[in-house]
Formats: sequence, structure tokens, C-alpha cells
Amino acid sequence: MTIPESYLYISIKNQQMSLFKGGKVEEEYSISTAKNGAGEKMGSECTPTGWHKIRAKIGDKQALNAVFIGRRPTGEIYTASLSREYPDRDWILSRILWLGGLEPGKNRYGSVDSTWRYIYIHGCPDEIIQGKPESHGCIRMKNVDIIDLFNKVNVGFKVLIE
Repeated sequence: MTIPESYLYISIKNQQMSLFKGGKVEEEYSISTAKNGAGEKMGSECTPTGWHKIRAKIGDKQALNAVFIGRRPTGEIYTASLSREYPDRDWILSRILWLGGLEPGKNRYGSVDSTWRYIYIHGCPDEIIQGKPESHGCIRMKNVDIIDLFNKVNVGFKVLIE
């Protein structure tokens, strides 16, 4: 695929995301990718690589730290006490950018399909973004960062994960 002038570049190695607009870096964000590393297989809990697009934007106008389960807001706002009450939740907060793979056989269709693996870019408890891989496959961001990014990209925006 030809590299577009505007896209998101996610570096698994550097735990960094760069937003390119007009061929130049407009913004950089610290992220957390999968604890299990890179990989495309269903059930692997790895972050898929290759070209993707944002297939859906979820959570517009939700509060900072709004909690989502199954891509739906629960009405809860994340706090330390809520975290203690539900210690096993994989917290998805503030906004969701749901990714869809663009490379058949690599990250699209069958047992490698990023959409049906529910791979998102999403907010999480800010304290767990520490520059190291900790997720179950998704790309985690600080809440103010995911809201900022959400407001700068549209459905169909291209994403390269390496």
C-alpha cells in the first residue's frame, strides 16, 4: 500500500503513536500495546500489524473516563474505587476507535480479522500508560489523548501498526 499523506503510525517497539497530516507529524502520543507482542491470530491477545482503517468511532460526547463494556457506555465514570470494586475488568474508557484490517490473510478475514478480534484504540486508566506493552491486543492511550485523537480523525482514516 502506498503511504498516504495523513495516517496514524503505531510503533510497537517504541510504544509511540504519531499522527501524520499532510505528510508531517502533527501529534505524538505515548501508548501501550499488547503484553504478548505483535501477532494477528484470534485469541492470541497480540497487537495486529499492518495497514488498518478506523471502521467506527464510538463515544462522541461521553465524559472523560466514561466506562464502556461491549462498545456501550455503562453510565459509570472510572475512579480508583470503581477499579477496586472490579479488579478484573479490562478498562475501556472515554472513546473507542475500532480498527479494521486492510490486508486479506494478514489482518482481514478468517482467524486474523482485526475487526472481529475487537481491536481498538481506546482510553484506559492513565496510570497504566507507562511506555511498556500491557494490553490484551488493543492500543491503549491516556484519556485526554484518545479524546484529542478522536477529534482529529474520521472513519476510514488509515492506521499502520509495526
